[in-house]
Amino acid sequence: METAVTAPAGSKERVERPGGRRIGAWAGGLLLAGVSVVVGCRGADSDGITPVPQLLAFLPWLLAPTALGLLLALFARSRITMVWGVLLLGALAWYIEPYGKTAEPTGSPVAELRVMTSNVQFGQGARALVAAVERHRPDIVFVEECEYTCSATLKKALQGPSGAYPYRESVEGPGSDGSVIISRYPLTAADGVRGTMGMPGAVADVQGHAVRLQLAHPMPPLPGQVGLWRRELGELRDYAAGGKDRSTILAGDFNASQDHAAFRHVLDTGLRDSARLAGSPRAPSWPARTTPTLGAQIDHVLVSRDFSANAATFLDITGSDHRALVVDITLHQHK
Repeated sequence: METAVTAPAGSKERVERPGGRRIGAWAGGLLLAGVSVVVGCRGADSDGITPVPQLLAFLPWLLAPTALGLLLALFARSRITMVWGVLLLGALAWYIEPYGKTAEPTGSPVAELRVMTSNVQFGQGARALVAAVERHRPDIVFVEECEYTCSATLKKALQGPSGAYPYRESVEGPGSDGSVIISRYPLTAADGVRGTMGMPGAVADVQGHAVRLQLAHPMPPLPGQVGLWRRELGELRDYAAGGKDRSTILAGDFNASQDHAAFRHVLDTGLRDSARLAGSPRAPSWPARTTPTLGAQIDHVLVSRDFSANAATFLDITGSDHRALVVDITLHQHK
């Protein structure tokens, strides 16, 4: 005759808890391991391989999976995982600090100017950009992904006989290949940086001071194209390094944030990010549909050390997946 055995009250809960804690420990460890790979590449000054470059663009938001991993470690009572999570949170907090120099120029101010950069997504944001230009009245405008129709729209609306932007340098092309620089100041043509997409260059005469202008639009770090992205950012770095002691504005859609090593190498030439100088080092510019809640700052106006920045504003451009960036900067006398 079989005798039924009744488990003491609560014994089922006691049996199942260790299994739940193990699952929590594994899940937390996997989350922390994934974030650790990205943070490790950041610490090693490397962009790694896919998917690390793509995740680096959203480095501040990796705090969320790290915090979740730490909570799972607390639930699992895994001391090693808890320590791991705390250290990883500390590393993320360290790397979220803005990168680059911020020293103010020492020379006296000689000119003030407003600069705008906008990726108009295959020309779809061209009309909205024209309205933004008319409203904010920048002195120099860098426009990426400005294909043939976009280029014609800018020319008709802003560069006609009565237009405020009589000067222009461009690389004409379809889709994302076309790019344009328009200016109130006289422009002299200059060799632009060669890339898959158009990146025109020029020299502006800003109230008697020569300022090198270069539009930036390297290829994005898509899977299978990370090497090309890194190489084209390297070309922009070489341009920046070749202009030491010369006034320079390097602006556009860099497809990179300050958390990418390839972009930091551009800053290491001595250029400064004007958005950071103006107090907006982490304001996201892409993708526009989720900003400012979620996104990455990949649109930049970089300036040489003889510029100071007074204000930075990010604008929604209807039709584009990027926000435009407008900065007010001041050119100072070289010393």
